[in-house]
Amino acid sequence: MPISAGQTVTAGQLNRMQPVPYEASASGSLVGPQTGVDVPGATVTFTTTTDNAVAVVNTSFDFDFSAATTTLGSGRLVVDGVATTRFALFQQGPGASADRVVAGQDYRVDLGTAGSHTLVLNVTVPTGMTLNQYTAMVVTVYEVV
Repeated sequence: MPISAGQTVTAGQLNRMQPVPYEASASGSLVGPQTGVDVPGATVTFTTTTDNAVAVVNTSFDFDFSAATTTLGSGRLVVDGVATTRFALFQQGPGASADRVVAGQDYRVDLGTAGSHTLVLNVTVPTGMTLNQYTAMVVTVYEVV
């Protein structure tokens, strides 16, 4: 909601005008096979004071091959217990055993109600792959004035 000319502005409105950043990194590696598991340490919990806040989330997933595999490794964001539909993906081609990628994905999350929200990185890591602790997310929360 915009602030009108001549309107009295409250401290609460001013506090909500600034974006609030958060960051979380994996606290350890995950060795495959792992299916749909939360990345240890890669969790951000925060509280919004107004309905319809928005979180912009930038993620990076550090997948590393330790053996030849053509199985897909994937990472995604889980918001308040609900998995998003977009993935960061990596799949090794046949014959290579030293491939590595830091795959990323960006999200815009609408937070419909005020209150506590939890964002978690969740991955599937196949046999022959490791998700390294360089996996991370940066979250910026924008509240409605």
